[in-house]
Amino acid sequence: MQNRFSRTELLLGKENMNRLKKARVAVFGIGGVGGYVVEALARSGVGTLDLIDHDKVCLTNINRQIIATEKTLGRYKVDVAKERILEINHNAVVNTYKIFYMPDTAEQFDFSEYDYVVDAIDTVTGKIQLVLAAKQTGTPIISSMGAGNKLDPAAFEVADIYRTSVCPLAKVMRRELKKRGVQKLKVVYSREKALKPMDDMQAAGEKSCSGSEQPEGKRVPGSNAFVPSVAGLIIGGEVVKDLCNPALMAQA
Repeated sequence: MQNRFSRTELLLGKENMNRLKKARVAVFGIGGVGGYVVEALARSGVGTLDLIDHDKVCLTNINRQIIATEKTLGRYKVDVAKERILEINHNAVVNTYKIFYMPDTAEQFDFSEYDYVVDAIDTVTGKIQLVLAAKQTGTPIISSMGAGNKLDPAAFEVADIYRTSVCPLAKVMRRELKKRGVQKLKVVYSREKALKPMDDMQAAGEKSCSGSEQPEGKRVPGSNAFVPSVAGLIIGGEVVKDLCNPALMAQA
């Protein structure tokens, strides 16, 4: 009998589709990368998705975020993403959290409840906390490295954090995770050297989509429709493949 996931089942088989249906995946950060991760997971039949993001959709998101349209401006990203998921698969369970994930909010999440965690947030402090929390419970995790100020979607690779190069964010993560005794971390990163934005249009103190002001001296990165989306779809694919491979999951 045909269903919305029939074409996927032709590749993965019924047993793996059942694994995906029973899986619970947490996606931290529903932006340019995370939004496409959620899209891929929802369209792959993942049964339960936890969406974590404190931000609202704003005008500058429209160029790259799949949930950003004229109609969704000003709404919380997790709420918009939930509606989209349920329009794709009304049987999905979607839990939303309007929270900025940091060490002081980490205790609100029990990672032992998740089959997989996706790190698609921007702050190093939050990313490190996510990795540590996932490692503590033995939960598989994949992290997105820098996608801003880049133009080549073909430059992305899947690698262990300690085998990355070029990416400044990956360099920081390598250093900080090594200090904390983390021996491995699956990441998606780009070897493309980041470009310098042509024009720093945002003056110091410009407000972000959430209404909070940008830190003094911080430049908002340039972005586009085709680089963050590719990173997100790669991550989504890795999560699906890992969930369908029990032997690999046991090694996480």
